[in-house]
Amino acid sequence: MADEQQKQTETPAQESESGAQAEPVLEPGAESVEIPAEEAVDSAALQQELEQAQAEIADLQKQLSELQPRAQAEIQNVRRRAEQDVEKARKFALEKFTGELLPVVDSLERAIEACQAEDEATQALKEGVEMTLKLLLDGLGKFNVEMVDPHGETFNPEHHQAMSMVEDPNADPNTVVAVMQKGYLLNGRLVRPAMVMVAKG
Repeated sequence: MADEQQKQTETPAQESESGAQAEPVLEPGAESVEIPAEEAVDSAALQQELEQAQAEIADLQKQLSELQPRAQAEIQNVRRRAEQDVEKARKFALEKFTGELLPVVDSLERAIEACQAEDEATQALKEGVEMTLKLLLDGLGKFNVEMVDPHGETFNPEHHQAMSMVEDPNADPNTVVAVMQKGYLLNGRLVRPAMVMVAKG
C-alpha cells in the first residue's frame, strides 16, 4: 500500500524529468488569442502607401515652390501700390485747401481790375492789393500750385472749360480769345479748369 502511494507521487516528477512538453498554464480568467492570417502585417501594402505619401509630399512641395514667386511678386505689388498711394496722398493733400483759396485769388484780381481811377489813394490801394495777390500766389507756388491762363492758346479740353464760341476774324479757329476765370493745377492735377471763350472755326 505504501509502495503504490510512493509510485503515484513520483510519476509527475518523472514525467517532467522525461522532457515531455507541458501544456501552457493560463491564469484564471485569461483567454488565448489567435491572430488570423488575413490580419497579419502586409509589408507590400505598407510600402505602396509609403510611396503614395511620398508622391503627395513631392507634389505639394512642387506646388509650394511655384506659389512662392507669385506670393513674393504679389507682396511687392502691394508694397508698390501702398507707396504710390502714400505719395499721392502727400502730393494732393492740399487739393481741397487750394480750392478754398482760389476764390480769394479771384477776388483780389477783380479788385485790381476795379481800380481804374488815377488818383493817388486808388493807386496806393491797387498796389497794396497787387502785393497781397503776389504774396498769395508765391505761397501757392511753393506747394506746386500753377495758374492756367490760356489766352491766345489752343483750346485744351483737359484744362479748359469752354463757356461759349465766338466769331473772331483775328484769331485762329479753336483758339482761346478770352479768359473769364483762370484755372489752377496742383502737382499737374487739375484743381479748377479755366473758363474760356473760344474762336469758332
